[in-house]
Amino acid sequence: MGNTEILYGYHPVLEAIKAGRRKMIAVYIAAQKPSRRTHDIEQAAAAESIRLEWVADSRFRSLAGTGLHQGICARVGPYDVLEFSALLAQANHSDSFFLLLDSIVDPQNLGALIRSALCVGMDGVVIPKDRSASPTPAVSRASAGAMEHIRLSRVTNMTATIQRLKQAGVWVYGLDKYAPEIIYRCDLKGAVALVVGGEAQGIRPLVKNSCDRLISIPQKCELDSLNASAAGAVAMYEVFRQRLESGGQVCS
Repeated sequence: MGNTEILYGYHPVLEAIKAGRRKMIAVYIAAQKPSRRTHDIEQAAAAESIRLEWVADSRFRSLAGTGLHQGICARVGPYDVLEFSALLAQANHSDSFFLLLDSIVDPQNLGALIRSALCVGMDGVVIPKDRSASPTPAVSRASAGAMEHIRLSRVTNMTATIQRLKQAGVWVYGLDKYAPEIIYRCDLKGAVALVVGGEAQGIRPLVKNSCDRLISIPQKCELDSLNASAAGAVAMYEVFRQRLESGGQVCS
């Protein structure tokens, strides 16, 4: 059906309806799975005048394209990826907060990082057009629907993007397990961008050299390092913690 895709699962569909950023063509519910969640989806769809269809269970898996649908899916328009200039223009430059993901290829990690980014109130997430997972329905599900709300941009050149952030007065920190400076001893207030590297090799050398500073997360055991999404969450919440100590606000 043209340029559309199928979102699947309760949270991605509900959050897409709430966010109002995608064209919602139809919402589908498995006929034999009525529940509180399907009732929530029904109400949300009705409030936005979105077409709702009940589908026989025998057809639902093929419609959703996966068995991970929770009896709920939706046909939607494409995800709204922003130009980086638009992302930058929407930020509060005195206190902006960005996440740059360099070569995160696992959709589960990308989804988890996006979820953490939304929770700490980031101004936007930036991913490269190549060597990266894309904002697919699988990523929306991994993010528990957070992807439907986050401002996300895909860029051709991550090093050039870092230079633009620097020109805008943003201080860029790269996570590197070998960096001598520990994140908990670093002042992370003000306009900040965090760079998290890929699952296998971390931040690429050119991107790493473009960062203002490299910081590490301490650990006691000899295990190689934290998972990319876990490391990113630790770093994001340390920035958030410091902002709260400086009088920052949390959402109600």
